Amino acid sequence: MEIGASFPTTSIGHDSGAVREFAQAVEDLGYSHIRILDHVVGADPEKHPEVPEFHYTHESVIREPFTLMAYIAGFTNRIELVTGIIILPQRQTVLVAKQAAEVDVLSGGRVRLGIGVGWNPVEFTALGEDFGNRGRRIEEQVEVLRLLWTNNPIEFHGRWHQIESAGINPLPVQRPIPIWMGAGAPGMPVGPNRVLQRVGRLADGYFPLCEAGDTARTLIETVKRYAQEAGRNPDDLKIEGRIELIGTPEDWKTELTAWQDLGADFVSIGTARAPFSTPDEHIQAIKTFKDIL
Repeated sequence: MEIGASFPTTSIGHDSGAVREFAQAVEDLGYSHIRILDHVVGADPEKHPEVPEFHYTHESVIREPFTLMAYIAGFTNRIELVTGIIILPQRQTVLVAKQAAEVDVLSGGRVRLGIGVGWNPVEFTALGEDFGNRGRRIEEQVEVLRLLWTNNPIEFHGRWHQIESAGINPLPVQRPIPIWMGAGAPGMPVGPNRVLQRVGRLADGYFPLCEAGDTARTLIETVKRYAQEAGRNPDDLKIEGRIELIGTPEDWKTELTAWQDLGADFVSIGTARAPFSTPDEHIQAIKTFKDIL
């Protein structure tokens, strides 16, 4: 099982030096990857009563993932650059294909593209995309991405995409770049059944949005079953768990063992939910975790 670290995007703030220090620590400590989330805009909760809960706002500092990954690629040599996740239906598919391919080339083939449908309609409205059909669109988007990453030019005529003898150049090192999927939302890890079916049919890997335990076991068994029903080898659908570094180091070790028992292929450790107030505390936490392995 490979272990990576989540970039504490809302906690590091505007300190660009801390961005580099954290990412460099992830590589120097021997972690396998760095996992980066995506939100383009934040909304003012006082102006949007239609949104039931805000996990970030207009005051949250969130870095743009492709730009951040390109920056990190410039001073690292080994760690995989993972989006966990890009909200794909609020972005233009062909532009995402181009951006991901460019980062893959710059990093020497180190990109893993995690995608999801998102949960915040305010963000979709700001980006000029339809929140209501995002689940249907993402399936066509995945098909278009994989075509653009493996052929030039391509011909595609779908419901939402019309590409006539055109393609991106350069193509990525990985052809295609691995596509992983999340399902559910913060505080609601299970997600609709149709989303879990989509994961089983289309994804190279799956991010359960919960701690190791009975819920995670059920979710993993479900997406693997859907993969098999789609004619795939369920073992080809990889799993990445997550561990939040709250509680004690013994708690962290217990959860790591639990993910191993569930057959996870990867785990990301996260420090954003811990009560840290400085970048150095985030770095020290991932050092401490490494020490207990």
